[in-house]
Amino acid sequence: MNALVTGGAGYIGSHTSLALLRQDMDLVVVDNFSNSHPEALARVKALSGKDFPFYEGDVCDATLLDRIFSENAIDCVIHFAGLKSVGESVAQPLRYYENNLISTLRLLQAMGAHQVKRMIFSSSATVYRSDSPMPVDESAPLGCLNPYGWTKFMCEQILRDAAVADPKLSVVLLRYFNPIGADSSGQIGEDPDDIPNNLMPYVAQTALGIHKHVNVFGDNYNTPDGTGVRDYIHVSDLADGHVAAIAYAMEHTGSEAFNLGTGVGYSVLDIISAFEKANRVKVPYVIGPRRRGDADAVYSNPDKARRLLGWQAKKTLTDMCRDTWSWQQKNPHGYRTGS
Repeated sequence: MNALVTGGAGYIGSHTSLALLRQDMDLVVVDNFSNSHPEALARVKALSGKDFPFYEGDVCDATLLDRIFSENAIDCVIHFAGLKSVGESVAQPLRYYENNLISTLRLLQAMGAHQVKRMIFSSSATVYRSDSPMPVDESAPLGCLNPYGWTKFMCEQILRDAAVADPKLSVVLLRYFNPIGADSSGQIGEDPDDIPNNLMPYVAQTALGIHKHVNVFGDNYNTPDGTGVRDYIHVSDLADGHVAAIAYAMEHTGSEAFNLGTGVGYSVLDIISAFEKANRVKVPYVIGPRRRGDADAVYSNPDKARRLLGWQAKKTLTDMCRDTWSWQQKNPHGYRTGS
């Protein structure tokens, strides 16, 4: 099995690349480092003890994709590459639509030209309507609150339509909830460029003293402690979900969507408290105004993935907190630490 991993140097892409290599799969990686770092791939190679071809470039580049598919016997594509900031997508919607949709179209065109029939797509729980009953399952109505979410929604539709048009095509749509944590080695992890948009790296950097406090956006949600509730999943469990998705794609055609989550919701204050307890550190926080458009609670029903993929999350919230702290302590400035 030889998988092309687009965006393989990113947070989820690097962990999935490592999981594939640990399962003795071969891979080819393409990344333009727009929101990732070359050091991530160097560490994936060091941790796995294996090498793999790498192409630096943009997945929107049809010429580059033709070269990659011509030079490598690709069995499956795992498509992570894309712009991913919700806030930035609101400010720059055209950039997000152009990049995320065209990259997917170019990949499908290259796959068609080279007779590659399996695609694992990195989707998101943002495709579900915010008023969906919880826990949300794959049959819930779809609808988005921001351009980033709509790009995932539209890419899903493109892939579903492609699978209808080509009965030999296998498409697996993986809807992530909130990935956190890091590889247990502490060598690869989440490395935001600036002030983190996601909660867990913000918590870890605050514990390390990089930030004075965590800004908690609102305490008047309809939740037990008033702060927003989300389904947090360890990134290594998420990576294993992709390994399971490849096995499924080898045996099935058509398109199928799966939630990758734990099925348990934790509030912002739950996460801060669990991090403090697991790592014996203090994380100061300040309650601020809630953000427009944030839902009270979003958490998954992951039963379909358990039944059809044979996958379920194994790591606990304590594991997520400990592994995040190990990564942050060893890499206080991310991949730029000592590199």
